[in-house]
Amino acid sequence: MSAFEILLSLIAAVLAASISAVLIRATRPLLLRVALAKPNARSSHRIPTPQGAGIAVITATLLAGGLVIALAGSRDLTVPFIVFAACLFIAVVGFADDIRSLPVVPRLLLQAAAVAAVVFSAPGDLRLVPACPIWLERGLLLLAGLWFVNLVNFMDGLDLMTAAEAVPITVAVALLGSFGYVPAVPALVAAALCGALLGFAPFNRPVAKIFLGDVGSLPIGLLLGWCLLELALHQQFAAALLLPLYYLTDATVTLFRRMARREPFWAAHRSHFYQRATDNGFTVWRVVGEVFALNVVLTLLAFASVALNSLTADIVLLPAGLLAVSWQLRRFSRPL
Repeated sequence: MSAFEILLSLIAAVLAASISAVLIRATRPLLLRVALAKPNARSSHRIPTPQGAGIAVITATLLAGGLVIALAGSRDLTVPFIVFAACLFIAVVGFADDIRSLPVVPRLLLQAAAVAAVVFSAPGDLRLVPACPIWLERGLLLLAGLWFVNLVNFMDGLDLMTAAEAVPITVAVALLGSFGYVPAVPALVAAALCGALLGFAPFNRPVAKIFLGDVGSLPIGLLLGWCLLELALHQQFAAALLLPLYYLTDATVTLFRRMARREPFWAAHRSHFYQRATDNGFTVWRVVGEVFALNVVLTLLAFASVALNSLTADIVLLPAGLLAVSWQLRRFSRPL
């Protein structure tokens, strides 16, 4: 473990948290006028609340992340520039959707362009399945990345939910980077994103004073997806699945259930398990607290997968993680 890398990660997190908090305070009065989210039948909030704190979170992440990467003296900044540009692009798409809802097809195409930029920026010698044609692997990764970006957006429907999910993931990626299992650049960006979300958390705790909005949830999904892709491409595929397993399972199961019922699955709804939990008597604090605790368990399983570095261990750890997630979803789906 490099003490210098740990120091840089701490600098990135503290700097991003400070920038995020300051920018949220500065921009909230304007967002009250131009980006007010009014409650409706599908909302979890009851009073009009400004959205758009993602502007501060993403700005803080990219500023702090870019600074520490420069301090780290990385020789190849091509990938960060592409990822940062894609992040800014998808944030603009998200902000446009926050202000005035965009049609589904153009919105997905614009999101796909950002995801493609990140996926195809990965070096060609880094492969998940070497026997698979690279065009097919990258095409499948593009679809998976597009789904991941959108599921992070779908799951951002409760106060502190995104922080409860993303903070454990980013801490894990930053720590794994310190041990050399993830390249330094995504590890430092993960540390910056973690700090930016911690700076946002006091403003988003129940009852939230401000929401991320699509301008935040979409680029956060893109950055998380990039970090997890880097982890998977460096031979830690099981860990890359375990870390976001709650989000993956809740969103995917909900999607298939809505499709089976022939519901308009692309439309806003309150069918996610965490949303049903609040309808079943769980408080917001209890839901996000249990999700955070579950993510800590999944993080420990991911660390175990990396440490053991064994197919046999992964065959045990992945079902263990899925069992823990399934138990949580079942708990959320039943009244207290």
